[in-house]
Amino acid sequence: MCALRTTTASRSLDRPDADPTAEHPASAPARPRRRLPRWSELKPLVQLEPVDVRPGRRRLQRAATVTDLREAAARRVPRPVFEFVDGGAEAEITQRRARAAFEGLEFRPRMLGGVDGVDTSTSLFGQQLSLPLVLGPTGFCRLVQHEGETAVARAAGAAGIPFALTTMGTVSIEDVAAAGGAGGNHWFQLYVLRDRGLTRELVQRAKAAGYGALVVTVDTAVIGQRLRDVRNGFSIPPRLTPRALVDIAARPAWWANLLTTAPLGFATIPAGQPEAHGAFIDNAFDPTISYRDLETLREMWDGPLIIKGVQRVDDAVRAADAGADGIVLSAHGGRQLDRSPVPLELLPQVTEAVGDRLDILLDSGVRSGADVAAAVALGARACLVGRPYLYGLMAGGQAGVEKTIQIFRDELRRTMSLLGCSTVGDLTPDLVRLNSHPPLAP
Repeated sequence: MCALRTTTASRSLDRPDADPTAEHPASAPARPRRRLPRWSELKPLVQLEPVDVRPGRRRLQRAATVTDLREAAARRVPRPVFEFVDGGAEAEITQRRARAAFEGLEFRPRMLGGVDGVDTSTSLFGQQLSLPLVLGPTGFCRLVQHEGETAVARAAGAAGIPFALTTMGTVSIEDVAAAGGAGGNHWFQLYVLRDRGLTRELVQRAKAAGYGALVVTVDTAVIGQRLRDVRNGFSIPPRLTPRALVDIAARPAWWANLLTTAPLGFATIPAGQPEAHGAFIDNAFDPTISYRDLETLREMWDGPLIIKGVQRVDDAVRAADAGADGIVLSAHGGRQLDRSPVPLELLPQVTEAVGDRLDILLDSGVRSGADVAAAVALGARACLVGRPYLYGLMAGGQAGVEKTIQIFRDELRRTMSLLGCSTVGDLTPDLVRLNSHPPLAP
């Protein structure tokens, strides 16, 4: 009899579904006791952030990426103006492919490299840059924000990077040079015109104003077909249509700045009117430009000569043969020939062919400091950007451009650190693998 008797506790343990703590309340965890927190405990948690009441500064403070600046820009300016900047040519295939190339690459970081501090500075054409970034040439800056190229030049000068003023600028060569401040390393972007006398005059003005490099764009025999502009009825300056009058109510500050500052017009070219810029470009730009013209420009310009718009290896070789100091592998941001080559994918081949003969730069699709790191690793000396700083300009004027540069700087520094690179020179091809992954759906 006694051998068959069991205690309650032992029977509970024999059952696999039994909860042994149910029979032993003392083993259950005690519930925390409620109490009122002391002020000394709450005080460190209560932090009031300073609020910048200046126009546009709060939205800039919240922006962490170029995409954030793009969204802020879309809310600040009329839709046709935003899409003039944001859009590309025809079906925008080149524009999407250029971006997809960066999204599809894979980084291969080095570990245990002992990185303690990152230096993003580099040298380019004998000039020291704070990071391998150039604010590239873009037209009609005063359309997107009333200070235009002046604000961009100030931001670039303060950051220690070049700004390339375009032939189609809305602020003069001399005024942009002055805005950049002492030591400003600005470049002048030249479209070779049918009027060779005017072309020579522009080069001489840039030289007299102290521009550090001449960038000759060669991919614009005629202007690309930008369907967004056609469908939006885009015009320069914007027409006061019923739709525009409604937009004035939604964006009064932008319209007030446009209507109360100097009329929008070309400040560098004395001929032509902005409202007919497409026809003007087709009539004024010389589609017959050849390598013989580059040799003439080489004789006229004794500083760095850069050819922008190269899209083939053999053209890169011919540019080097013609005496160019650098080239920009460029699809013009996807705004000219649709289905043109993707610069990032072309970069390794061009680097192998002429990387020891001239400096290679790259644009189209660059949206982050990580993109810059990848391009430099694959052979580019620096990247040019256009849309990113225009988004910043639309979102907050000069402060918005400064924010764009800061975003690129922070992203580049963080990417280099995670890749195991202390300096820009440590970015090498083994750190990047192209076409590793299909771009993720947005």
